[in-house]
Amino acid sequence: MKKKEDLPDCPVATTVSLIGSKWKLLILRNLLARPWRFNELQKDLEGISQKVLTDSLRSLEADGIITRTVFPEVPPRVEYALSDLGEQMRPILTAMENFGNDYKTLAEQQ
Repeated sequence: MKKKEDLPDCPVATTVSLIGSKWKLLILRNLLARPWRFNELQKDLEGISQKVLTDSLRSLEADGIITRTVFPEVPPRVEYALSDLGEQMRPILTAMENFGNDYKTLAEQQ
């Protein structure tokens, strides 16, 4: 988790610094539904590279927004899920979904 002195003064800027990338938002969108494995996320998020997915997951985990669970199996199974802190993002992402749907409806009427 980042230290307070490393975060912007503005709370909106803080949130954007944590989840502001396209890929992080789409990863969180998926994790709202259920835990996902790395390969599932990579297949579902068309266009994301393995490096960007790995970096995004590591960043979200380091910031305490997601959890990474390694199951002691052969081969090892790893699942990513929202943490309790990440669950607090649910209303933000739901509001974004609602806005997107409303915008699409308006666009259809044009």
